[in-house]
Amino acid sequence: MTTTRRNAICLVACAGGAATIAGCSSEEEPAAEFRIPTSEVPEGGGLVRDGVVITQPTAGDFHAFDARCPHQGCAVDEVTAEAISCPCHGSRFAPADGSVVQGPATQGLSARTATVDGADVVVS
Repeated sequence: MTTTRRNAICLVACAGGAATIAGCSSEEEPAAEFRIPTSEVPEGGGLVRDGVVITQPTAGDFHAFDARCPHQGCAVDEVTAEAISCPCHGSRFAPADGSVVQGPATQGLSARTATVDGADVVVS
């Protein structure tokens, strides 16, 4: 891995006993495939889990994206009806398709496959 300023800060902070620094979790690799109950994904919003964003913009319409912001690799951390937000530099993405709503990111979030199987959303 290339040492970046952010990685160096995270290493120093973590070595110093800091519990969480925004962006330090960006190195988390997304799970290859997992299930989550549809009831845990808020309608008109979503959640971030295991390096993946799962959204439900409208009832029964599920989408999934890698949680890594394409701007500088920080992990997005908030999903609302309006946007998926990155805490590092303020990029915002559309919950329905992961496209850029507000920069500095110039590319959208990488799409994952989200299918419903019974009472679960299966992300692959």
